[in-house]
Amino acid sequence: MKRRTWKRLLSASLMSLILDAHAATLLVGSYTDGSSQGLYRYHFDSQAGQIDARPLQVVKSVSPSWLVLSADQRLLFAVNETPQGHVSSFALSAKGEIKPLNQVASQGDEPTHASLSHDQRYLFVANYGVAPDPGGSLVVVPVARDGKLAPVVQQARHTPSKVNPERQAGAHVHSLVPSPDGRHLYASDLGADKVFIYRYDGASTEKPLSPAIPASVSLPPGSGPRHLLFDAKGRHAYLTLEMTGEVVVFDVDNGALVERQRLPLTDSKDVAAKASAGLHLSVDGRFLYVSNRGTANEIVAFAVAKDNGQLSVLQRRSVEGDHPREFALDPSGNFLLVANQKSNQIVVMRRDPRSGKLGETVQKLSQDAPSALLFIE
Repeated sequence: MKRRTWKRLLSASLMSLILDAHAATLLVGSYTDGSSQGLYRYHFDSQAGQIDARPLQVVKSVSPSWLVLSADQRLLFAVNETPQGHVSSFALSAKGEIKPLNQVASQGDEPTHASLSHDQRYLFVANYGVAPDPGGSLVVVPVARDGKLAPVVQQARHTPSKVNPERQAGAHVHSLVPSPDGRHLYASDLGADKVFIYRYDGASTEKPLSPAIPASVSLPPGSGPRHLLFDAKGRHAYLTLEMTGEVVVFDVDNGALVERQRLPLTDSKDVAAKASAGLHLSVDGRFLYVSNRGTANEIVAFAVAKDNGQLSVLQRRSVEGDHPREFALDPSGNFLLVANQKSNQIVVMRRDPRSGKLGETVQKLSQDAPSALLFIE
């Protein structure tokens, strides 16, 4: 073979490797009340911070508002946030192609969140439960080795606080998060003003969850706990309080949560500006980002103290849209993507990994009612 041919082949191979190094797959879940078909798969260029305008794949699914990946990234699970309530399972190919497997009832209405047990045997599903009677619930769904879901094997309900007669007349389980060691599950209940703590026993086929001691941690009346997040070592946890627009820092002590700090996400006294939602840590654990919806529509960046996990406000950045229900850091850490549900856009912002600050907006992609963003690496 001629030398020029070898050079062309080598150049093409190097270019392919470079493109692959900067490529990531972005999965988007959305509400299907409008024009959305449900689940979307996009190509994301992590060098340019650009989502390809045309999706690689569209999978019809009813309001897959929250997405969960298995540890090996071969399975995808979605809650179908509808009055009937379902959970769907999908297989993922090596190229990220999505293939539906099956669907089961969540035994509750409006499921909003889910997570996998560390042994991948069970999917924990949070039924928000819009109607106060019977209210929200926590359910446990078995996952077979092939990824298919079996019917619910356990359900738990909590007592609402009823502090806010409109929003807390019933229990509203908003998220279920396993501890990093897999021994506990934490259920944030907006309607009860508590985070409930359960012990997990993967060997039990009937009731894998049982109340821990202590069985819960109380939050301020009318605060509405929403999403919980642990740091990598499981020493600290962070919680958004939706109704008061705050973030709480906990020390983790043998499964118990001990409050260390509570900070507001906005200085505004307007109730409409307080609607905290998602939160995510940077990979290095140095920065925490929290979304606040309502009239604020911001991402609040915090610096995380290395010794005790406490927070200090670093930046408040407009999401340039309405209702940032969720957001995600891309695998490179150089970009933050925001799902602005009510303005029907995914906004890509540049991020400085050293300072933690968010910079210019590099893209606004039209996407009807986005609610979940998940990267496959």
